[in-house]
Amino acid sequence: MIYSDKVMEHFENPHNVGVMKDADGVGKVGNPVCGDMMTFYIKVKDGRIKDVKFQTFGCGAAIAVSSMVSEMALGKTLEEAKRITNDDVAKELGGLPKNKHHCSNLGADALHKAIEDLQDKQKNGKKTAAAKIVVERKGACPYCEGPIGGLELFCKKCNLKIDYCPECGKPLQKGAKECPHCGTRVIKK
Repeated sequence: MIYSDKVMEHFENPHNVGVMKDADGVGKVGNPVCGDMMTFYIKVKDGRIKDVKFQTFGCGAAIAVSSMVSEMALGKTLEEAKRITNDDVAKELGGLPKNKHHCSNLGADALHKAIEDLQDKQKNGKKTAAAKIVVERKGACPYCEGPIGGLELFCKKCNLKIDYCPECGKPLQKGAKECPHCGTRVIKK
């Protein structure tokens, strides 16, 4: 598998890595098939993204994509950032191998979810997905709030095996046919 110099640069020296505890918006996505998970945090001032942080668990391409998306979003208005597409990300990186294009999907999707989270908060005036993500980071089961642990994620209280929705990235019971959070029909290969 051959990566461009730009992919290697962003993989070896990723920009904007970290957690933002006071984020205005948080977006989390995952692909249970390949195991990549991305969380984006944004801080907005005067309608522009003034800070972006990300955490990525995944391959080198996923890390490079997250780094590039964070760079592409900085300084943009929310509307401009929402127009960043998967193809834009891949082009900025000088291309990605065909079997890694899903990584560019995840990066742009995580940014868009962070923007949606911020807009939902502004619209509804209440906590949204960002609050749930904090609970998930603490290792709480989405069904009974029990602790999650083990190499294969499972709830220690209710013994449910945990998986992640391929659409919204939120936890769900392994083998579930539909995501209880977003209603997406989960298709297992």
